[in-house]
Amino acid sequence: MSFDLESLSEATSGAIGSLVSTTILYPLDTCKSKYQAEVRSHGQRRYRYLSDVLWEAIKSNQVLSLYQGLGTKNLQSFVSQFLYFYGYSYFKKLYLAKTGAKSIGTKANLLLAAAAGACNAILTQPLDTASSRMQTSAFGKSKGLFTTLTEGSWSDAFDGLGISLLLTSNPAIQYTVFDQLKQNLLKGNQNKTEQGSSPVVLSAFTAFVIGAISKSIATILTYPAIRCKVMIQAAHDDETKDNRPKVQRTVPGVVHSIWKREGIPGFFKGLQAQILKTVLSSALLLMIKEKITSTTWVLILAARRYLFLTRHRLKSS
Repeated sequence: MSFDLESLSEATSGAIGSLVSTTILYPLDTCKSKYQAEVRSHGQRRYRYLSDVLWEAIKSNQVLSLYQGLGTKNLQSFVSQFLYFYGYSYFKKLYLAKTGAKSIGTKANLLLAAAAGACNAILTQPLDTASSRMQTSAFGKSKGLFTTLTEGSWSDAFDGLGISLLLTSNPAIQYTVFDQLKQNLLKGNQNKTEQGSSPVVLSAFTAFVIGAISKSIATILTYPAIRCKVMIQAAHDDETKDNRPKVQRTVPGVVHSIWKREGIPGFFKGLQAQILKTVLSSALLLMIKEKITSTTWVLILAARRYLFLTRHRLKSS
């Protein structure tokens, strides 16, 4: 079974875009994750504001620790986005081929995006768990990928899988909104695209704006689950247990902990930081992806032609 080249192009572009955006925004992501992981009553909080995490790193001369776990996070982001974009693109083409439809409706788009997200979540959950624990460890105390994954049982590497599957609705909502807006903007141009030619792309600014809008909507709708996931996967080492009381690594356990210590507002603690980080990250990802899709497509076609010619010469000799 050969690769679907258009899906491969989408996947590669999306993965590269994710890698770049993750690296640029990683210090903000670290501050956000440590802020979200803390669950204490209002008067006992170590981090009253997101900026308190940054100041702690500066005062303790651990600024570089804002990048702890970056390698694992980049690996997880690259693999995750490659699998997601390939699956999403492949499922869309399969749906159109099976149904004979000319376009995909909103409901079908949501289901296809959720299916791609579920496959991706299951395959990349250990990397996701490891990167979260490395990121939320005390500054300067983060461990390596192998050590982090082997500290507990194999099942511990899949902490938060259930809520990760639930959160497949987040990218499903995001990319459905993005695709619907993109299709409306490019509807006229898409009809003129010839088979085998480079895909029609958005301008960088338009892709950035649409990406920001789509991610904002998805983040607001799913934020309570996002906060619960961070708490489930957060590190519980000697230097974090005082300001991060240990809770059961289950959805009911963290829900009870948030409700008991912070009340209803606790489910939305860090929402502004989450929106800032995820909107910038997703907008950058989609902007980069849109701008390099054509180049990636050309390179893949060139590689296929080179491999075809090489194989033909070998057979002829």
